[in-house]
Amino acid sequence: MPSPAPANRSPYGLMKEILVDGRSSRLPALALVTALALVALAPTAAFAAERPRPQPVIYDSDIGDDIDDTWALVTLLKSPELNLRLVLGDHGKTVYRAKLFAKLLKMAGRTDVPVGMGVGSRKGQGRQAEWVKDYRLQDYPGTVHEDGVGAMIKTIMESDGPVTVIAVGPTPNLKAALEREPEIATKARFVGMHGSVCKGYGGKGKPDREYNVRRDPHALQAVFAAPWPKTITPLDTCGRVRLRGKTFARVRDSGAPLLKALIENYRLWAGKKTKAQLGASSTLFDTVAVYLAATDARLCRMETLPLRVTDKGMTVIDEDHGHEVKAAVEWKDLGRYEDWLVERLLSPTVRPE
Repeated sequence: MPSPAPANRSPYGLMKEILVDGRSSRLPALALVTALALVALAPTAAFAAERPRPQPVIYDSDIGDDIDDTWALVTLLKSPELNLRLVLGDHGKTVYRAKLFAKLLKMAGRTDVPVGMGVGSRKGQGRQAEWVKDYRLQDYPGTVHEDGVGAMIKTIMESDGPVTVIAVGPTPNLKAALEREPEIATKARFVGMHGSVCKGYGGKGKPDREYNVRRDPHALQAVFAAPWPKTITPLDTCGRVRLRGKTFARVRDSGAPLLKALIENYRLWAGKKTKAQLGASSTLFDTVAVYLAATDARLCRMETLPLRVTDKGMTVIDEDHGHEVKAAVEWKDLGRYEDWLVERLLSPTVRPE
């Protein structure tokens, strides 16, 4: 009778005996099959153990105004660290924003993601309206929530783990959600594209009234006052991101359907007749919020600051009355971030598991 293999022998050790040492006769047939199965499964099991569980994410955006919200959505859809659970249009124009979300998600093959309509007027459009002029919300195969704020609350409260809320526009939806259910702040974290700490638009040496803040400063005041972890990319970092030259051309000239849709939206937004007239991106503010949510932000210098939002829309350091906010105040390596962004955009769209 062949002697059994030692119990503590690794599957790779067993295979060495079988394939290299020529001792397969010592192993019974069942042990041979078991060894082969263990070798096949070992790398998969190790990879599964090492891969972190994707974070559940809600994307709250005034998509359809500036084009960077669309770039950020596509970046999010390409990020395996993030599990998109809900998209939500903010700051009015609710039908227009919902149609943009729905059509882009359908093109991405992500109709499992519900679309929420936020607070504010249903009327109004923007420079990407031509792209959705014939698209009907009722044709979206997924779910459309008229009460997007309610859907946000439900998604957070019913999640079995903390939810990351990525907000890249004015924040009346978040203010309304916090008023209706303050407990969401105990089950979520906030990552936003907001404010201007030391530098303003175009990298100038003094802060500005950043658009997302000044459009509704009271909403961001409520967000900052809530007891959830808060991280932002202010103009100090996000205001410096543009893709140019060959780096931009890699995205512009991609044949991937979702990137073609992105560039077509950019062409319409920029008022160009052909994509060949697009030589660089606009400033891609909102993509940095996705980066901060998806990574350890090692390409930025992060500081925890006591920030206060003034009634006029400034974001100021206030040791006495500010709220603790982790802010990306400076790039350590902007070029590497832009490389990261391009590689992420060119990667496959993440499918739900």
